[in-house]
Amino acid sequence: MSRPLHLVVMGVAGIGKSTVAGRLATDLDLEFAEGDDFHPPANVAKMSRGEPLTDEDRSPWLESLAAWTRERHDSGRSTVVTCSALRRAYRDSLRRGAPETFFVHLHGDAETIRRRMESRQHFMPVELLRSQLDTLEPLADDESGMVVDATLGLDAIATLVERRIESGQ
Repeated sequence: MSRPLHLVVMGVAGIGKSTVAGRLATDLDLEFAEGDDFHPPANVAKMSRGEPLTDEDRSPWLESLAAWTRERHDSGRSTVVTCSALRRAYRDSLRRGAPETFFVHLHGDAETIRRRMESRQHFMPVELLRSQLDTLEPLADDESGMVVDATLGLDAIATLVERRIESGQ
Protein backbone atom coordinates (compact mmCIF):
# COMPACT_ATOMS: atom_id res chain seq x y z
CA MET A 1 0.00 0.00 0.00
CA SER A 2 1.29 3.48 -0.83
CA ARG A 3 1.58 5.98 1.97
CA PRO A 4 -1.42 8.23 2.58
CA LEU A 5 -1.53 11.74 1.13
CA HIS A 6 -2.36 14.65 3.44
CA LEU A 7 -3.17 18.12 2.16
CA VAL A 8 -3.96 21.32 4.01
CA VAL A 9 -5.63 24.02 1.93
CA MET A 10 -4.56 27.21 3.70
CA GLY A 11 -4.96 30.95 3.51
CA VAL A 12 -6.88 33.80 5.04
CA ALA A 13 -10.63 33.76 5.56
CA GLY A 14 -12.68 34.09 2.40
CA ILE A 15 -9.93 32.95 0.03
CA GLY A 16 -11.80 29.81 -1.10
CA LYS A 17 -10.27 27.06 1.04
CA SER A 18 -13.49 25.04 1.42
CA THR A 19 -14.35 25.17 -2.27
CA VAL A 20 -10.86 24.09 -3.36
CA ALA A 21 -10.54 21.40 -0.66
CA GLY A 22 -13.95 19.97 -1.57
CA ARG A 23 -12.92 19.71 -5.20
CA LEU A 24 -9.58 18.08 -4.33
CA ALA A 25 -11.36 15.64 -2.02
CA THR A 26 -13.60 14.56 -4.88
CA ASP A 27 -10.90 14.45 -7.56
CA LEU A 28 -8.27 12.68 -5.44
CA ASP A 29 -10.60 10.56 -3.27
CA LEU A 30 -9.50 12.21 -0.03
CA GLU A 31 -11.38 12.33 3.26
CA PHE A 32 -12.35 15.97 3.81
CA ALA A 33 -12.40 17.96 7.05
CA GLU A 34 -13.63 21.53 7.31
CA GLY A 35 -11.26 23.15 9.79
CA ASP A 36 -13.91 25.59 11.02
CA ASP A 37 -15.90 22.63 12.37
CA PHE A 38 -13.06 21.89 14.81
CA HIS A 39 -13.12 25.32 16.48
CA PRO A 40 -14.40 25.23 20.05
CA PRO A 41 -17.53 27.38 20.60
CA ALA A 42 -15.47 30.00 22.46
CA ASN A 43 -13.33 30.58 19.36
CA VAL A 44 -16.37 30.96 17.11
CA ALA A 45 -17.96 33.38 19.58
CA LYS A 46 -14.76 35.42 19.79
CA MET A 47 -14.38 35.68 16.01
CA SER A 48 -18.10 36.46 15.63
CA ARG A 49 -17.55 39.45 17.91
CA GLY A 50 -14.76 40.62 15.61
CA GLU A 51 -11.96 39.64 17.99
CA PRO A 52 -8.90 37.94 16.46
CA LEU A 53 -7.83 34.64 17.97
CA THR A 54 -4.63 34.42 19.98
CA ASP A 55 -2.08 31.63 19.74
CA GLU A 56 -3.54 30.29 22.99
CA ASP A 57 -7.00 30.17 21.36
CA ARG A 58 -5.66 28.43 18.28
CA SER A 59 -3.56 25.77 20.00
CA PRO A 60 -6.33 23.26 20.94
CA TRP A 61 -7.96 23.80 17.55
CA LEU A 62 -4.74 23.01 15.69
CA GLU A 63 -4.07 20.01 17.91
CA SER A 64 -7.54 18.60 17.18
CA LEU A 65 -6.95 18.96 13.44
CA ALA A 66 -3.56 17.24 13.77
CA ALA A 67 -5.14 14.42 15.80
CA TRP A 68 -7.83 13.95 13.14
CA THR A 69 -5.16 13.68 10.45
CA ARG A 70 -2.99 11.36 12.56
CA GLU A 71 -5.92 8.96 13.11
CA ARG A 72 -6.53 8.74 9.39
CA HIS A 73 -2.83 8.49 8.57
CA ASP A 74 -2.43 5.60 11.01
CA SER A 75 -5.29 3.78 9.29
CA GLY A 76 -3.85 4.43 5.80
CA ARG A 77 -6.45 7.00 4.73
CA SER A 78 -5.60 10.15 2.77
CA THR A 79 -7.02 13.53 3.78
CA VAL A 80 -7.57 17.14 2.89
CA VAL A 81 -8.19 19.73 5.61
CA THR A 82 -9.04 23.41 5.44
CA CYS A 83 -7.16 25.58 7.89
CA SER A 84 -5.89 29.14 7.74
CA ALA A 85 -2.45 27.88 8.91
CA LEU A 86 -1.30 31.48 8.89
CA ARG A 87 1.98 31.02 10.77
CA ARG A 88 4.81 28.55 10.43
CA ALA A 89 4.23 27.47 14.04
CA TYR A 90 0.62 26.61 13.20
CA ARG A 91 1.73 24.55 10.21
CA ASP A 92 4.28 22.81 12.42
CA SER A 93 1.40 21.85 14.75
CA LEU A 94 -0.55 20.43 11.82
CA ARG A 95 2.49 18.45 10.63
CA ARG A 96 2.46 16.58 13.95
CA GLY A 97 -0.54 14.75 12.51
CA ALA A 98 1.40 13.67 9.43
CA PRO A 99 4.95 15.01 8.93
CA GLU A 100 4.72 14.93 5.13
CA THR A 101 1.62 17.12 4.98
CA PHE A 102 1.52 19.21 1.81
CA PHE A 103 0.22 22.78 2.09
CA VAL A 104 -1.74 24.47 -0.71
CA HIS A 105 -1.58 28.19 0.07
CA LEU A 106 -4.34 30.06 -1.70
CA HIS A 107 -3.23 33.64 -2.18
CA GLY A 108 -5.04 36.74 -3.37
CA ASP A 109 -5.19 40.49 -2.97
CA ALA A 110 -7.02 42.02 -0.02
CA GLU A 111 -9.76 43.67 -2.10
CA THR A 112 -10.72 40.42 -3.87
CA ILE A 113 -10.82 38.57 -0.56
CA ARG A 114 -12.88 41.32 1.06
CA ARG A 115 -15.46 41.11 -1.74
CA ARG A 116 -15.65 37.32 -1.34
CA MET A 117 -16.11 37.64 2.42
CA GLU A 118 -18.91 40.16 1.96
CA SER A 119 -20.79 37.80 -0.34
CA ARG A 120 -20.92 34.79 1.99
CA GLN A 121 -22.58 33.72 5.21
CA HIS A 122 -19.88 32.94 7.78
CA PHE A 123 -19.08 33.71 11.41
CA MET A 124 -15.81 35.44 10.45
CA PRO A 125 -16.50 39.16 9.91
CA VAL A 126 -14.75 41.13 7.19
CA GLU A 127 -13.19 43.31 9.91
CA LEU A 128 -10.85 40.44 10.85
CA LEU A 129 -9.32 40.18 7.35
CA ARG A 130 -6.61 42.76 8.13
CA SER A 131 -5.49 40.85 11.25
CA GLN A 132 -5.28 37.66 9.21
CA LEU A 133 -3.25 39.31 6.47
CA ASP A 134 -0.95 40.83 9.11
CA THR A 135 -0.47 37.42 10.76
CA LEU A 136 0.18 35.49 7.54
CA GLU A 137 3.67 34.04 7.17
CA PRO A 138 4.23 32.70 3.66
CA LEU A 139 5.42 29.13 3.20
CA ALA A 140 9.16 28.90 3.75
CA ASP A 141 11.42 27.24 1.20
CA ASP A 142 11.83 24.19 3.45
CA GLU A 143 8.06 23.63 3.81
CA SER A 144 6.31 21.13 1.58
CA GLY A 145 3.73 23.06 -0.36
CA MET A 146 2.82 25.45 -3.12
CA VAL A 147 1.29 28.90 -3.50
CA VAL A 148 -1.66 29.21 -5.88
CA ASP A 149 -3.39 32.36 -7.12
CA ALA A 150 -6.94 32.05 -5.77
CA THR A 151 -8.35 34.09 -8.65
CA LEU A 152 -7.45 31.46 -11.27
CA GLY A 153 -10.77 29.65 -10.97
CA LEU A 154 -11.56 26.30 -9.46
CA ASP A 155 -10.72 24.12 -12.47
CA ALA A 156 -7.32 25.77 -12.96
CA ILE A 157 -6.46 25.58 -9.26
CA ALA A 158 -7.45 21.91 -9.04
CA THR A 159 -5.42 21.09 -12.15
CA LEU A 160 -2.30 22.85 -10.80
CA VAL A 161 -2.51 21.10 -7.43
CA GLU A 162 -3.29 17.68 -8.90
CA ARG A 163 -0.39 17.91 -11.35
CA ARG A 164 1.94 18.86 -8.52
CA ILE A 165 0.73 15.92 -6.41
CA GLU A 166 1.07 13.53 -9.35
CA SER A 167 4.64 14.74 -9.94
CA GLY A 168 5.57 13.72 -6.41
CA GLN A 169 5.22 17.23 -4.96
